[in-house]
Amino acid sequence: MILSFIIFLGMFALVGVSSVLRSRGTKKDYYLASSSIPPSLVGLSAVATNNSGYMFIGVIGYTYATGFAAVWLMAGWILGDFLGSIFIHRKLREATQRTGEVSFAGVLSNWNGKQNLLLQRTIAVISLVFLLSYASAQLVAGSKALHVLFGWPNWAGATIGAVLVVLYCFSGGIRASIWTDGAQSVVMILAMATLLIIGVYSLGGMEKTIAEMGKVDGFLDLFPENLLLPGISGGILFAVGWAFAGVSVIGQPHVMVRFMTLSDTGKMRRARVWYYTWFTLFYVMSTGVGMLSRIYLQDPGSFDPELALPIMAVELLPPYLVGLVLAGIFAATMSTADSLVLSCSSALTHDLIPHKIEKPYLLKTGTAVITFAALGWALFNKQSVFSLVIMSWSGLASAFGPLLIYLSLGGKPGRIRALLAIFSGLAVALGWRILGWETTIYEGMPGILVGLAILYFPGKSTQTNKKPA
Repeated sequence: MILSFIIFLGMFALVGVSSVLRSRGTKKDYYLASSSIPPSLVGLSAVATNNSGYMFIGVIGYTYATGFAAVWLMAGWILGDFLGSIFIHRKLREATQRTGEVSFAGVLSNWNGKQNLLLQRTIAVISLVFLLSYASAQLVAGSKALHVLFGWPNWAGATIGAVLVVLYCFSGGIRASIWTDGAQSVVMILAMATLLIIGVYSLGGMEKTIAEMGKVDGFLDLFPENLLLPGISGGILFAVGWAFAGVSVIGQPHVMVRFMTLSDTGKMRRARVWYYTWFTLFYVMSTGVGMLSRIYLQDPGSFDPELALPIMAVELLPPYLVGLVLAGIFAATMSTADSLVLSCSSALTHDLIPHKIEKPYLLKTGTAVITFAALGWALFNKQSVFSLVIMSWSGLASAFGPLLIYLSLGGKPGRIRALLAIFSGLAVALGWRILGWETTIYEGMPGILVGLAILYFPGKSTQTNKKPA
């Protein structure tokens, strides 16, 4: 088990380190790979970054507890993600080329050709806080898996993940991250497919598997019990809420920067084909494994549901395949963690420091500082991976999603209007969570809607082109 795990980790490290051979030693290359990445790698990297330890640990745990109704989360998320990508991704890539900026905050704040340092630094500070939180969740996810499978203390997995992230980022920046994402995406989908196939086979096939699930009270119900409205109306509202979670990907700097690295804007459709093919297949299998885990682990109160996948792997698989599953979990956490760390680093060295850093060794030093800050957060974290990721995801989406949508449709918001939309959307999302309403409707939905309402509210401080830019 340990041997196969180490072999896979060694492969990832080798892929990442080899990217140093293509490094050009510039800031644009470190943070955007000189906009030279082919569409296949852009798609696989973006989807591996999106489908992180949250999917292996968080979604599996959520499905274990919720049952078949978790399909609403899957359907809503994928549909919302797709709808958001139809016009946003291409516009962002065009704006990246037009502005010459290397960070998400830089592109948004300079979108219409006028520099706005206050807006840029505001976006950078919010990004830094929530992306650090998000990165810590990825390290926690990896540590949970190692704790279950090897009995290692929780700090061990988080530390190993942090060291590997630093190694990738020191080697080739975002190019190392994207190259390893490509390799990791293959291992992630193989690990999930292996567990799904063997799990169903061990129960005697699909028909018997479904029969076993039917024995768990309410497990095959189409709608969760705690919906805001009863029946199908509540289910639709629940799905629409999670569709906003899918749309929320446009507010995630660590994912959207992947599309900013594309070699040619005209190849965006090919990148999206790679992205959504892999995304749909992986999410379907993850939901299936989450449901299987309830059959194999029938005492919900005896363990942390977010540990369902690694525990089930130990029970079902031979040691070398357990190593594959663990490598898949670790691959997922690292593919997102290194992306988050690089986005934080760009916010720090490009957007926040008055004299923008250009020297490679200083960029890498900034990356190391961010990584170990995320590690410290992970070691003292008490929240679940699912809760921490959703909080970070919805916060970023509510802050930046409305502004990116508005800009992509040709809007030209004034500085005050843009800042008001950012802070109002963020405040509503956080307030929604504090009040405990996120269990009925995803908190990013009201946050995004409030931000859009402020940007589109009639007033002299905002000008909008008649035709989309």
